[in-house]
Amino acid sequence: MPDISLRLAGPADKPVAERLWLMFRHDMSEVEGELPAPDGSFRDTRLHRAFADPDRAPYLLMSGDRPAGFAVVRGLTGRTRVMNSFFVVRGARRAGAGTQAAQDLVARHPGAWEIAFQDANRGAVRFWRRVATEIAGDAWTEERRPVPNHPDLAPDVWISFSTTAGTAG
Repeated sequence: MPDISLRLAGPADKPVAERLWLMFRHDMSEVEGELPAPDGSFRDTRLHRAFADPDRAPYLLMSGDRPAGFAVVRGLTGRTRVMNSFFVVRGARRAGAGTQAAQDLVARHPGAWEIAFQDANRGAVRFWRRVATEIAGDAWTEERRPVPNHPDLAPDVWISFSTTAGTAG
């Protein structure tokens, strides 16, 4: 397994996060059927909000001095944290890097958590169910919720669990 570290991303990290975001949205385009804009970009409002909103925190997953992915957490000032985005580059997948990063991230923000993904994203389905079990044992739930403002899309799958300081990871 690559040695993965997780660090809060600052303004100087935004260009790296933007390039990782393109890879993330490219991967998600297979699930969502979204094409890039005419200039080759994908919508990135959530990423930019992560760097500006005090209720959100962007993180970089690092393997030594190389970026291996990113994560965005929202709900930092509320009762429930939400994994807003989570991405591991293909070269670091299936070796435990994502699991390690997810566990570390949850441990940094103990409390109630919700993580959404799509049934069509089979890798995410397996990954998040496994991570929830490793973090919370059998004390997690799963439900399907409509995508706000998109009745044409299949419902998202939401996993919910809770941790306390010292129990995650």
